[in-house]
Amino acid sequence: MYGSPETVRKILTGLGDTWAVVGLSSNRGRAAYGVAEVLQRHGKRIVPVHPKAETVHGEQGYPDLESIPFPVDVVDVFVNSELAGPVADRAVTIGASAVWFQLGVIDEEAYERTRAAGLDMVMDRCPAIEIPALNG
Repeated sequence: MYGSPETVRKILTGLGDTWAVVGLSSNRGRAAYGVAEVLQRHGKRIVPVHPKAETVHGEQGYPDLESIPFPVDVVDVFVNSELAGPVADRAVTIGASAVWFQLGVIDEEAYERTRAAGLDMVMDRCPAIEIPALNG
């Protein structure tokens, strides 16, 4: 597991409530759509990040992390593992506090770089699974 139970808890309960969801579009069939909905239900502000910059779940979308005009606490990554490292690097650049790579998204070098930059990070896990577990 990449990310201790303490790190998971810290990201979900203590780091802030603005989550940029990279890969989130209006496609209801994609995992990002459902996970973002769960995050919203648990009090998180979701920010869709997708080249189409669509509004999703009532929140304005942006084409990339750098276009978001306000601070982001957590960058939640729903892209292929090959593309995830650069997203983690951009999360560091924009001043996020944490990066969360979804189930199946694994880049050990990005994990090490992100942690070395001082951010909390979880990899290969899903916040929509972890949030109810915290409360249960």
